[in-house]
Amino acid sequence: MSIFAWLLAALAAFCMGIGKGGLVGMSLLHVVVFAFLFGARDSTGIVLPMLLVGDVCAVTWYRQHARWDYIRRMLPPAGIGIVAGALLMHRVSDLRFRPLIGWIILSLAALQLARMIREDSFGDVPHNRWFGWTMGLLTGVTSMLANAAGPIFALYALAVSLPKFEMVGTSAWLFLIINAVKVPFSASLGLIHEQTLMLNLTLAPVVVAGVFSGRWLTTRVPQKTFDLLLLAFAGVAALRLIWS
Repeated sequence: MSIFAWLLAALAAFCMGIGKGGLVGMSLLHVVVFAFLFGARDSTGIVLPMLLVGDVCAVTWYRQHARWDYIRRMLPPAGIGIVAGALLMHRVSDLRFRPLIGWIILSLAALQLARMIREDSFGDVPHNRWFGWTMGLLTGVTSMLANAAGPIFALYALAVSLPKFEMVGTSAWLFLIINAVKVPFSASLGLIHEQTLMLNLTLAPVVVAGVFSGRWLTTRVPQKTFDLLLLAFAGVAALRLIWS
């Protein structure tokens, strides 16, 4: 890796931590950067252990706000979605995986933008069992394919009217469990190995620093300003992944 590549990787790891610390809009940046650095498919295994580091930090600080009734509701369909995503990854080459990741990022960026513009409209979604299962399946599949399911859960949290801190605490526990379940699947796909773990070990302190910064920034910087800039970046990068 060149010095520039290391700087990009460190920036992505830092933004990953900021996203776990509370600024949700940062959560798509690391997907794009690591996909360009290491390939869309291989980057999913590289990112996963670092996400777990951020999840542990988030759970440590927000665990008391978790709503376990929603976590139990989401986990079964999310588990099915993880298995489906892993089976799809077995059959898709990196050449085809890049545009797939691009479309996922572009769709999530559009959903995030819609959530920001018309936040109240998501409260009208019917809160029935099928809605929970649909969102759970999407969360599992998207998390396995791209490590980018945060915006989907954010939409679900808005639809069921979870308060801010309950959303953060519930999300922290949910993704800690989901990401832990994904580890053996990623390892069996050859996406996690000794070299990727050494890279994770190098970047893990940057993730932790990002989580601390995210907690600090959450109360001081308007999140919508960050979100709009990062969504614009994610949209452009997603189009480049699709066209490549």
